[in-house]
Amino acid sequence: MNAVHNARIQLLANLLNTMAGSSFTVGVAAPIAASYFFSGGNLRLGVVILGACFWTGLGGMLHVGAQYLLAGLR
Repeated sequence: MNAVHNARIQLLANLLNTMAGSSFTVGVAAPIAASYFFSGGNLRLGVVILGACFWTGLGGMLHVGAQYLLAGLR
């Protein structure tokens, strides 16, 4: 039973870590690339920085949550 429990915990931690990486890509890397390649936009820098901080924080919290889940392995 412990092997099944550990496998489920590992899969859930992997899901959270993948979500963390995806949130960084969507919220930080994509806006930076968009502002670099399409510089004709009228988006203010403060909005981009605020969004990048939000998405980086969300990704960090998801990553920490995955680490916390892995601490529950038996």
